[in-house]
Amino acid sequence: MRFPLVSLLGLSSQAPLISDLHSMPPPRNISTNFALKTGADVFSPEVLIEMGRPGAGVANQLGDLALTTYSKYSLKDKKNNKSVYLVPLESTAKPLQIPLPNGGELFWLDSRTLGHAVEADGKLNLYALDLKFETELTTDAPALVGTFPTASATNFVVSDGILVFSDYVHADGDLTTAKEQDEAWEKRGNTALVYDTTYERHWDTWQGPKTSSLFTVALEQGADGKWTLGSTYNNLLRGTGHSAPVEPFGGTDDFSVSGTSVLYTTKDPVLPQGWHTRQNIYLVSTNDPGNPKELTSGKQGATHSPVLNADATKAAWLEMAEDGYEADKNNIVIYDLVKNVRFTLIEQWDRSPDSISFSHDGKLLYLTAGDNARVKLFALPVPPTPKTESDAAFGPRYRKPVVLVRSGAVSGVQPLTDGRLLFSRSSLASPNDLYVIRNLRHFESELVSSDSVEFKGSIEQVSHFTEDELDGKNLDKGEDFWFKGALDKDIHGWILKPKGFKKSDDKKWPAVLLIHGGPQSAWEDQWSNRWNPNIFAQQGYFVVAINPTGSTTFGQELTDAIAKDWGGKPFVDMINGWNHVLDSYPQIDTDRLVGAGASWGGYAINWIQGHPEYGFNFKASNFALVCHDGVFDSTYNGYSTEELYFFNHEWGRPWEPEAKKLLAKMSPHEFVHKWSTPQLFFHGSKDYRLAETESIGGFHALQQLGVPTRLIVFPNENHWVLNHGNSLKWHYELFRWFDEFVGIGE
Repeated sequence: MRFPLVSLLGLSSQAPLISDLHSMPPPRNISTNFALKTGADVFSPEVLIEMGRPGAGVANQLGDLALTTYSKYSLKDKKNNKSVYLVPLESTAKPLQIPLPNGGELFWLDSRTLGHAVEADGKLNLYALDLKFETELTTDAPALVGTFPTASATNFVVSDGILVFSDYVHADGDLTTAKEQDEAWEKRGNTALVYDTTYERHWDTWQGPKTSSLFTVALEQGADGKWTLGSTYNNLLRGTGHSAPVEPFGGTDDFSVSGTSVLYTTKDPVLPQGWHTRQNIYLVSTNDPGNPKELTSGKQGATHSPVLNADATKAAWLEMAEDGYEADKNNIVIYDLVKNVRFTLIEQWDRSPDSISFSHDGKLLYLTAGDNARVKLFALPVPPTPKTESDAAFGPRYRKPVVLVRSGAVSGVQPLTDGRLLFSRSSLASPNDLYVIRNLRHFESELVSSDSVEFKGSIEQVSHFTEDELDGKNLDKGEDFWFKGALDKDIHGWILKPKGFKKSDDKKWPAVLLIHGGPQSAWEDQWSNRWNPNIFAQQGYFVVAINPTGSTTFGQELTDAIAKDWGGKPFVDMINGWNHVLDSYPQIDTDRLVGAGASWGGYAINWIQGHPEYGFNFKASNFALVCHDGVFDSTYNGYSTEELYFFNHEWGRPWEPEAKKLLAKMSPHEFVHKWSTPQLFFHGSKDYRLAETESIGGFHALQQLGVPTRLIVFPNENHWVLNHGNSLKWHYELFRWFDEFVGIGE
């Protein structure tokens, strides 16, 4: 929820357009001829929406093939066409695209067989799809393996003749009766939802009687080559009160399977979920369902990315120290399951990992972590297990990871056989593609034995999913700039220039300041299907995206510094950064400036509205703001948001004296009497993080003040705009709003 645009408002001398609050805002001549810029060489919203969307790659056991999910929407047909790509990693053979007209989920049964779980007639069927790979890839017809008791099984992992997956069950934890209980619930004779504890609703869903759990079922291949699915479903979490994966975004990254061992993270079953972030790590055997062993200390905050090494002798996970803070620094915790010792790594490294994975021999951890607006790939040796946790004083090689990939945003890291590593990477100028690093054995050996190691290997791109679609579009890769912000801190920002921009030109360009959400987040060198800076640049705007106080990837101190200071240091940063750009680029037309932000960025837009004393001296007729799902009344948000721990950390509980003083000082609604800039509001009715009344309240205020404003509500959207048609409408209305006040010129 942040918006690097503090500087965009200086309307100190301008009074509201209408002083009579009983009057309507003056009629506006809204152009009916506005159209988004399009063309063969333009990266327009239509192109973004219809462009292929590849996922991260997942390799088979041999490491010679990787599957990647892929979807491509047609605005004409109003259909999302789903498929999977099989990409050869050690061959010049062409990738094979397999259409999935009925959707479904794919995973590896073995190195030459895909499992395809797909719903039909209210049932979830599992098919086996055999692959043939000699000089080219081909497939056989799918063969039915079996049918699950429900249609909602997902997150499939195969290990030693067992299929581990997640599904939703009622309180008894019995998967075989879940469908019958679903029907009884629907026919209960009323629509009441009754709650005795939080969450009552989460993200975009009202909580019902079911929770997610982990299950196993036999999955074996006979001598005839045919696969069979067993009929006995074991609930690994039976009777524990645990739920995994963790809602609302958890998946296979919330548990790890090695042999008969399953490691998973779950919200602490005792603490109220709405105002606690603590997650515990447990180890359970597929041979002993319902009897997990806790590996965490009970003093931690959230935990993520649990992983087991190949022989299940060590477990590792990411762990935050503070319960109630979702953006605390992640440290790496390792648990030696043989010696029964737990110890912590990288406590002194000022970066926070996103994911970890063991190397094949278990001697290294590969991790991704944000660093200066990139999500980089690192490697860290695993130290010898100390006698006790308190003996964990390790040498230099174990304290700071070594970087392998410095640019873009890395995800889906998977160590392969023969000293290779598969990962996916996107950037500001490209969606995901697959990459392989080879010949890592020498590097890994050196890393384990030396305190000073530098990766000098090469990175090979093995897929080009959207290369043809982006050909000729000339997307801007983004340009870093740095400046001094609050407390003389170095603050980072991105610049993306509009197509046709030349420093030698006399042409003046309108500029847009984009403010990111969170607030603990960042504008990164990463692809986005929603807030894509290149879309703004190719519609004719000089794009400025600043990472102010509160941003991640620049060290924990900067991330932490926004708590209880939402309207303070971040805006000093943004003012300084905005002025830095205006001074550096005289090509920017200072009479045509706009700003937009979502979530915390929406808060920032609303905060800027009420603070014309920032002194930018923009004219209301030549300046416009856009607020997407932003905070209007911070006090109300403290009661209405579903993840109460977030608000409590950032402000304090809204009824407490210190928090009340802070809210009176820094809630945008307290400064409505100063609002005077035209503003567009977007909001999703299924946004339970920030209720839709936040935008309605801001809209009502500006309407009564006589300031040009527009409200656009998406009844079926949450905190994001995910529907493809809604996305096109969102882009159209945003750029039409900008054009109404500043135009893009020719």
